[in-house]
Amino acid sequence: MPDISTKPYMLRAIYEWCTDSGYTPYLAVKVDAGTTVPMEYVKKGEIVLNISFGATSGLKMDNDSIRFHARFGGVSREIYVPVNNVLAIYANENGQGMAFEPPVAGDKSGEQAEPPQQSAPAPALAAVPSSQNEARSEAASGPGGDDEPPKKGGRPTLTRIK
Repeated sequence: MPDISTKPYMLRAIYEWCTDSGYTPYLAVKVDAGTTVPMEYVKKGEIVLNISFGATSGLKMDNDSIRFHARFGGVSREIYVPVNNVLAIYANENGQGMAFEPPVAGDKSGEQAEPPQQSAPAPALAAVPSSQNEARSEAASGPGGDDEPPKKGGRPTLTRIK
């Protein structure tokens, strides 16, 4: 019997820690043919999503995928992310969380709905934008769907440690 990946369990644990601590959990995702996200918010093949309770509806994090509905520009969209495509999960307020190896084309460790398209090797983790204006593509956090204005002071960045 093959080993079961710890990744979905770690994602759920960090999500729970964020919500219990009053932080906003964000996902950094590698976008490919197996993901369903609003493509107009994808930057350099990646998207950052706010997965807090207030920003999502029907959030389900299972061992294979993360699914939910979120509002983008006031329009409700269905989001589907294979667990294998998650690059990081972190608290937006302080940057604490966990980063993962980017998916490799042809990697069978994570089940995906569709095989990823052939592309150049993925760069080292660049999932969390370093500037506030770059990739403000998280789901809106209010019921009205209005985006929050950028916060002052810049966004914390994740550093992958081997």
